[in-house]
Amino acid sequence: MNIAFHTLGCKVNQYESEALQEKFKAKGHQIIPETEPADVYVINTCTVTGLADRKSRQFISRLRKLNPDCILAVIGCYAQMQPEEIAALEGVNIVAGTNEKAGLVEIVEGYAKSKGVDVHRKAYEALIEFEEIGMPVSMDSRTRAYIKIQDGCNRFCAYCIVPYARGNIRSRSRKNILEEANRLIQAGYKEIVLTGINTALYGAENDSVQGQGLEQIISDLDQLHGDFRIRLSSLEPTVINVAMVKQLLKYKKLCPHFHLSLQSGSDRILEAMKRNYTSLAFLDIIRVLKDYDPGFAVTTDIIVGFPGETEENFEETCNLVRMAGFSKVHVFKYSKRSGTPAALMPDQVNPAIKNKRSAMLLKAEEETGKQFLRNQIGTKRQLLIEDIDSKTGTISGYTENYIRVFVPNIGLDKERSINTFMDVRLIELFQDGMLGEAI
Repeated sequence: MNIAFHTLGCKVNQYESEALQEKFKAKGHQIIPETEPADVYVINTCTVTGLADRKSRQFISRLRKLNPDCILAVIGCYAQMQPEEIAALEGVNIVAGTNEKAGLVEIVEGYAKSKGVDVHRKAYEALIEFEEIGMPVSMDSRTRAYIKIQDGCNRFCAYCIVPYARGNIRSRSRKNILEEANRLIQAGYKEIVLTGINTALYGAENDSVQGQGLEQIISDLDQLHGDFRIRLSSLEPTVINVAMVKQLLKYKKLCPHFHLSLQSGSDRILEAMKRNYTSLAFLDIIRVLKDYDPGFAVTTDIIVGFPGETEENFEETCNLVRMAGFSKVHVFKYSKRSGTPAALMPDQVNPAIKNKRSAMLLKAEEETGKQFLRNQIGTKRQLLIEDIDSKTGTISGYTENYIRVFVPNIGLDKERSINTFMDVRLIELFQDGMLGEAI
């Protein structure tokens, strides 16, 4: 059968879709682009916001129209949280939650043999062990590969549906992580990205001290042979602290770029969110990172319009964004998620105010992002070449501190040079990144 995938949401979903594609191919099926009529469409959904749910429904309708006779399988977090709602949508044949992804190939093949018998599945309520979907041997990117090391979360922030959709903490075995990393390094990938639902909780179900498990994995990877670098996809300040960050900084292959989800710069709102840290504690982490490397990039997520957020609280967030000097801020308008404590909180913020605050924060983010880039002028960095454009004569890729850099081509061959490292000096702001020169 011809199988097409559409993936929404986080890097964990992207990784799992890649692994599932490998499993389908291993059983003799063909993976085709989602724009083509397929025998089977798999939609890997996200439910972190109401917008994510709406996008999932839109793609269900769109893909069904491409081939009305297809088998339509909806999987992932939205399927986990609202299986009956999805099963009621026209044309949906299979609904599989987060814990049933590993068996999707067998579910689809079983449905194809049943000739039209509806299959409605819901993930198990209790998720105890890490579910191995498989080890992808290829990724969409030729340079960067993801490794899922962890699933689930036990933080239960007041606004977040993810712990309910993903279940309790389950950590992948060190053996399987290292085996997959070795395969990817041998396949030529130069950047290994560790990802999870709450990556810093790796091993926390067994370790007495949070963070020990993640550090052990980074230590293991740091000792592997090969010319590659390690990047962390996301870290939660609800888990990590200054001491843990200092421990991580000693590993040479770890990229000087962390994604730390701030969510709010107001201590009052952080407490209401059940985030378990203060704005000063967050800034202490930033200080440690910048002392280690002034060009250390910190990206973040921020929610505007959380219930009870005042203009003063919002201004506190804007001020912290300026103090932290983020290289990138992902701004989200608070979205009420049924079943979370925040959904029942009083003083829900008017949508018009959310829109206004979102626009204001995006403007502040643009300013701090440009200032971060200006501060990098004259510095030397290592570029991982991802593309050589023959029309513009430029080389492009990302530095270890996650700056997109464009360099005039110095006569490099495209096929031989993509996925190799180049030392560059950063010169000036350019397009959505910086202009550099080869050293």
